[in-house]
Amino acid sequence: MTLHSIFPFLQWFKYVTKDTLKADFIAGFTGAVIVLPQGVAFATIAGLPPEYGLYTAMVTPIIAALFGSSRHLISGPTTAISIVVFAAISHHAEPGTPEFISLVLTLTFLAGVYQFAFGLARLGSLVNFVSHTVVIGFTAGAAILIATSQMKNILGVNIAKGESFFHTWVDLWHEVGNTNVYVFVIAMTTLISALLVKRYLPKIPNLLIGLIVGSVVALIFAGDNSKIQLVGEIPAHLPPLSMPDFSFAAIKMLAPEAFAVALLGLIEAVSISRAIATKSNQRIHASQEFIGQGLSNIAGSFFSSYAGSGSFTRSGINYASGAKTPISAIFAAIFLMLIVLLIAPLTAYLPVAAMGGVILIVAYNLIDTHHIKEILKYSKSESSILLTTFFATLFLELEFAIYLGVLLSLVIFLRRTSTPEIVTLAPDIDLKTAKKKLININNKPLNQCPQLKILRIDMSMYFGSINHIQNRLHHLIEQENIKHILIVGTGINFIDLSAAEALVTDSNRLKQQGGGLYFAELKSSVYEYISKNCFVAKVGNKNFFDSKKDAIESIYKKLDRDTCATCTARVFAECK
Repeated sequence: MTLHSIFPFLQWFKYVTKDTLKADFIAGFTGAVIVLPQGVAFATIAGLPPEYGLYTAMVTPIIAALFGSSRHLISGPTTAISIVVFAAISHHAEPGTPEFISLVLTLTFLAGVYQFAFGLARLGSLVNFVSHTVVIGFTAGAAILIATSQMKNILGVNIAKGESFFHTWVDLWHEVGNTNVYVFVIAMTTLISALLVKRYLPKIPNLLIGLIVGSVVALIFAGDNSKIQLVGEIPAHLPPLSMPDFSFAAIKMLAPEAFAVALLGLIEAVSISRAIATKSNQRIHASQEFIGQGLSNIAGSFFSSYAGSGSFTRSGINYASGAKTPISAIFAAIFLMLIVLLIAPLTAYLPVAAMGGVILIVAYNLIDTHHIKEILKYSKSESSILLTTFFATLFLELEFAIYLGVLLSLVIFLRRTSTPEIVTLAPDIDLKTAKKKLININNKPLNQCPQLKILRIDMSMYFGSINHIQNRLHHLIEQENIKHILIVGTGINFIDLSAAEALVTDSNRLKQQGGGLYFAELKSSVYEYISKNCFVAKVGNKNFFDSKKDAIESIYKKLDRDTCATCTARVFAECK
């Protein structure tokens, strides 16, 4: 293990210059202004006091930037993680209470341990097998849940805590007549002003302006009969030290939920970092990103921060603002600390209804309508993943919705790899060279040898795909009475032990009938592996060839001469 693998920031730190510091300084300040209202909103969604969202935005970006692999990813509180944290802990404690906060810190620590362990085990490639559609479906469902949870704050009505999605809307229907007009106007004023600022003044932080406008309207409506709830003053200090609950009972209780948080956080972070890397031409190391996310959550749990992950909004703005190195994330955290120290007392005038309006915008921005339309239009399998994850998020436990989406994406992946394309090849004259070459008979109807079938398998042969391959071989042997089968191995990257054992059985069966199973043009790595496990010896060294031409010449000598005498196909050069 090299020093750079332990301290990855040493790799990019040497590229820091006066110019990059200036660019990162500007990007960092922009990010700090944007995360200020978001951090408060996300903490509210997670059932925590508002300051915990800001603490998370101060601590996790620094650790993730130093130990991750992306130069533009900004970590911190996110909507998807926040709602999972709330769903996981609200079963065990009342939101906002000291017990709730303690369990959230424990959940964060455990999620970080999972992520760090995955990174050390170099399991970053596992993310490649989980469709990003899982995140799209989950976040769309989470957006609706978030909007639903804020309706009571927007309408100013009383709704029992812990209600399901369906029952919450039933209660809202019954309570709509008791809507507090003052509260509703504050929420709508916040929402509309934020949308107008984004539409006409996109460079100005629209959510922050929306909160300011909502607070001014609340001051105008302030009175004994308005019943306007305020968020309350946020402590004007840096993240205080904290201690997760390391009792065996707490760890045992939260370990399953922590795994779901860790999994979602990793998928989010790697997906976002890769999306931005396509624009910045940077290569992302998923396992290193796992380590960065894990360390950021482990460290955050000791500094009053809850579980964080990569933020697409802040990361995208960070790149668009001209950030050059991960120092921009560190600048953003430092600027946020300074801003909180200066303006924290002003949050005492922030109405809950205004926060509800801002959270509605955040929830709406979570729904990736563009990709959802594309998925539903072009891919049935991805659509099934999307819809399953979406409805599971709405009506089932959130942790189970994540597992279900991931499991379904893995099942579809395995289904695709378990049915490799098996192409039948036949000789044809190449008009350019006037020589014969093997081509796919699906592209052109060609005569085939009645005794020798030539197949090309365009995928690895392993325990999941060998049944499909064997079915094809058995059909040729039993239905078409083929005794000689040549497999062209140019598309085979791997043959595992299960596949090798099955192929030996088929080879022996063909030998008993006077035929054989042959292989040509296997990759050197594949041939070396199957030689070590005695597959080559069991099938027969003479059944393996370096080229298709050599294979056909050799197999032709074994064909039944009586059949050849009456055959009219004459497909091989040897037939003449």
